[in-house]
Amino acid sequence: MTLFDALDLALAAIVLGLAAWTIAAREVFSAVVGYVAYGLLLAIVWVRLYAPDVALTEAAIGSGVTGVLLVAASTRLGRLPKAEAPPGAALKIAAAALSLIVAGLLAAAVLYLPDPAPSLAPEADKDLAATGLGNAVTAVLIAYRSFDTMLEKVVLVLAVVGVWSVAPDRFWGGAPAPLGPAAPEAALVFLARILAPIGIVIGVQMFWVGADDPGGAFQGGAILAAMWIIVMMARLAEPPRIGSGWLRLALVSGPAVFLLVGLAGPLMAGSFFAFPAGFAKPLILFIEAFMVLSIALTLPLLVAGPPSREAGP
Repeated sequence: MTLFDALDLALAAIVLGLAAWTIAAREVFSAVVGYVAYGLLLAIVWVRLYAPDVALTEAAIGSGVTGVLLVAASTRLGRLPKAEAPPGAALKIAAAALSLIVAGLLAAAVLYLPDPAPSLAPEADKDLAATGLGNAVTAVLIAYRSFDTMLEKVVLVLAVVGVWSVAPDRFWGGAPAPLGPAAPEAALVFLARILAPIGIVIGVQMFWVGADDPGGAFQGGAILAAMWIIVMMARLAEPPRIGSGWLRLALVSGPAVFLLVGLAGPLMAGSFFAFPAGFAKPLILFIEAFMVLSIALTLPLLVAGPPSREAGP
C-alpha cells in the first residue's frame, strides 16, 4: 500500500465518520457545521478523483452557498415554537432503513460496473477541437448538451420566483430582510471588505479560464454569489427590491441569451443550438458571461428569501 492509498483510506473514513456525526447531531447548528465540513472534505475527494470542476462546484455550492442557506434556515427555525412530540421510533427506523437501502444500491451500482467502466470521454475529446475549447467539461455543458444546460438556468430563475411568491401581497416588489444584524461584528465587516474584492477577481478568472482549464460559468458565478452574500451579511449592501427592473433583467439574461444564440443556430450553422466553425469559442464565452451574471444573482436571492419590507419609491 502506497502513502496515497493510505491517505485515501483515511480520507474516506473521515468523510463517513463526519457524515454519521452530522446525521446523529442533536443540535441543528451543529448539524449544519458538520454538513459544511462534510462538503469541504467531499471537495478534496473529488480532487483525488481527478475531477477539479466538480470539486470547485462542491466547495462553492455544496459547502459554501448551501451552508449559508442552512445557517439562515436554522436561525429562522429557532424562532418557531418547538414541536410538541419528536418523531417516533418507527419513523426513525423506517428513515434509517430507507437510507441504508439507497446507500446499498448506490454501492452495488459502483461495484458492479464493468472494468473498464463505460465512458463517453473519448467521444467528447474527439470533437473537442471543433468547439475551440480546451476543457471537455465546458464543451459538454455548452456545446454537446446545451439545451439541458439552458433549462438548468431556467430552473434556478423559477426557484427564485417560487421563493418570492411566498411573500404577502403587501410586500410584493419590496426587498428581503437584511441578512445580518444592524450592527454586525467588526471582524465580519473587515472580512467582507478584504475578501470580496479578491473573490470577485477569482470568480471572473474562474469563468474566463473555464474555456480551457477547470472552471467555468457555474463555478465563477458561485464564487461571485458567495462574495455578495458575505457583503450583505456584513450590511455593506442590502438585498435589492425584487421589483427592480435591472434585477429582473439580469436574472433572466443568462437563459435568455443562451436561447437567442440557440435560435440563431439554424441561420449561423444550420441547426438549433449549433455554432459556426471558427466562432464557437467566442459565442460560448459570450453565453457564459451572461450565465455568470444570472448565477451570481440567483443564489444570493435564494438565500435572502422572500420580500418582507414595503416597496420603496
